[in-house]
Amino acid sequence: MEKQQTLYYDFIPTGEEKMKLDPAKTALLIVDMQNQFISRDGLDAQIAREKGMFDKWEYFFDRIDNVAIPNNKKLLDFFRGNQLEVTFGRIACHHKDGRDRSPVQRRPGWNNILLPIGDPGAEMVDELKPLDDEIVVNKTTDSVLSGTNYEFLLRNMGIETVVCTGVVTDQCVASTIRSLADAGFEVILVEDACAAATKQLHEAEIMIMNQIYCQVMSTEETIQFISEEIEQLAVVQG
Repeated sequence: MEKQQTLYYDFIPTGEEKMKLDPAKTALLIVDMQNQFISRDGLDAQIAREKGMFDKWEYFFDRIDNVAIPNNKKLLDFFRGNQLEVTFGRIACHHKDGRDRSPVQRRPGWNNILLPIGDPGAEMVDELKPLDDEIVVNKTTDSVLSGTNYEFLLRNMGIETVVCTGVVTDQCVASTIRSLADAGFEVILVEDACAAATKQLHEAEIMIMNQIYCQVMSTEETIQFISEEIEQLAVVQG
């Protein structure tokens, strides 16, 4: 998609310095790419079929299968191949009745999410399974930071930049990115590794967040950017 920004950022001077990044202080964060939400066999898809609404969700599942999952896999392979930090945030409550969920995850409708830890629906899809040594935090909020110790873990590891992907763009991803930005992290939003219910929602949220909360890049741009930083460090270190 063409990277647009809101009127607020028409004042940005031309030739402004490029974002700085230290690969050793950079983490990939994959948000909510879980069976319940993004699998065509998941509970959300089943409910949409039962209600006769699945045709309205075809765009979402097509984007997940053909764009978001393949690009997340590319990013995973790149980060793992370069021994960079890989992390995951997922929706999962501790109590089976969900009484530990935040109000936003109890409200009627699509966002009424009851996913106890251990439920197969709470697991990341097979293509994006975390490795044993990769951090996975369980949240009962939209933001990965608000309901977990994720920020504390990033600070412990010296992380300064977070590359964020996942679903859905206009809810948990956006909430996470805003929280990261407010906490002082640099954020890259990988546009083609995310998805929302509709193209319009996805593009509107991307435009709103671009520049103020994050830098919007494609998967290929992100990999190229970090690769260049790795190469420059190698040259400096001799």
